[in-house]
Amino acid sequence: MIVRALQTTIQSRLFKGKALLVFGPRQCGKSTLIETMLADKDHVYMNGDEADVRETLTDTTSTKLKALVGNKKIVFIDEAQRIPNIGLTLKLFTDQIKDVQVIATGSSAFELSSQVNEPLTGRKYEYMLYPLSFAEMVNHHGLLTEKRLIEQRLIYGYYPEIVTKQGEEKELLQLLAESYLYKDLLILDQIRKPLLLEKLLKALALQVGSEVNNQELAQTIGTDGKTVDRYIDLLEKTFVVFRLPALNRNVRNEIKKGKKVYFYDCGIRNAVINNFKPLNSRTDVGGLWENFVIAERMKYLRCQGNDTKQYFWRTTQQQEIDLIEEVGEEMMAFEIKWNPKERVHFSQTFTENYAKAKTYTISPSNIEEFLMNSGTEKE
Repeated sequence: MIVRALQTTIQSRLFKGKALLVFGPRQCGKSTLIETMLADKDHVYMNGDEADVRETLTDTTSTKLKALVGNKKIVFIDEAQRIPNIGLTLKLFTDQIKDVQVIATGSSAFELSSQVNEPLTGRKYEYMLYPLSFAEMVNHHGLLTEKRLIEQRLIYGYYPEIVTKQGEEKELLQLLAESYLYKDLLILDQIRKPLLLEKLLKALALQVGSEVNNQELAQTIGTDGKTVDRYIDLLEKTFVVFRLPALNRNVRNEIKKGKKVYFYDCGIRNAVINNFKPLNSRTDVGGLWENFVIAERMKYLRCQGNDTKQYFWRTTQQQEIDLIEEVGEEMMAFEIKWNPKERVHFSQTFTENYAKAKTYTISPSNIEEFLMNSGTEKE
């Protein structure tokens, strides 16, 4: 079994008087993680996708909850975002049934967070679980094996089912993309045009590694800029994509409000455009590698509880740096290259205006330094 990096952290928070919330995309392993933790513990399991569970846990009372739990000490509520007023129900557990540990998972940050933030202020620990990571797979079967599989990861990604069922990747990814991309989104009232959402996803997938302009996207898919921004926001809240903002410190010619959009998983990105060709016959390898590295770095930092701020940097003269990270007063600049032999030049405009920034090049040859350690050795 592949051990998830968050398991030890979450286990250490059991019975601390707070609800445990685990967010993440559908099928990323949330249920498996919690069930593995609770395998030797007597507990109650409830799934928010089931109608009778929703009815039981909506607008309930502490008396009813005590009867439901009985003498069990742990309650696991899966897909909790489907239960109306779940925040108040979780509050009853933490306030009125103090000897019971409640754990809830949710695949939509938009729905679950909006329901629990106010009722559970000061009463919860929150964790994000993503698809499997480079670091987790290295720990599972070793660095050499995982580095040999990098091309496989760029094409098919890191969803647990995809990683563990070799030979079925393409079919499973297409099924996963069709169900998971739209299931949570289409439940929301804000998504009234599924075809528009599909067009937007394809447009974003084809622009991976490039700066995204809402107005240009709107013209491409036949809508307006506000709708594009709203849909990207919802895609982010349901863990399909994430945004990387432009660094802006008022340096001359620096872009002011730019952004890039990356997919949490390269396999999902490829499924959206139905492209599973090997890397040697693709024209998008640079953008795909950039998406992989930035997504994996983001997973790594968040799993460590690191508050590093991330940006890209670009000027109106097209000078660009793929990734900038800031931690306190420290700044690091990264160029991400698929070819380890490619010569890298950091813009003089950047190095003069950010003289203290350390510069690095990330390629398949040294990727482990970037995705498994808190820092990297300077070139």
